[in-house]
Amino acid sequence: MFNLFKSKKAMKYKNIGAEELKKLQEENPDAVVLDVRTPGEVRGGKIPGATTIDIMDRNFANRIETLDKDKPYLVYCRSGNRSGQACSYMAERGFTRLYNLNGGIGSWPYELQ
Repeated sequence: MFNLFKSKKAMKYKNIGAEELKKLQEENPDAVVLDVRTPGEVRGGKIPGATTIDIMDRNFANRIETLDKDKPYLVYCRSGNRSGQACSYMAERGFTRLYNLNGGIGSWPYELQ
């Protein structure tokens, strides 16, 4: 019924809440807030200072490759699903300081830009 010995692929990013993201953003000037939503979603508002790279865009991979792998990335989308996928993708390419906003922008209680 259950395979208790089946290995689960380890997550190479950390899911965090809005308070922790805001704290990391404020305490770490090198942190990059990365919005991976579509342009239409971004028009509704984004976290102040966020860089936008649409995960659905055909140039997503190329744009990710231009980023500094040594910086911390605070990644979000609408619900946390696509940003989790973006974090996994980035981890596979050598990014090591990845944080996914659990619940996405819908969980962000602070002002938007």
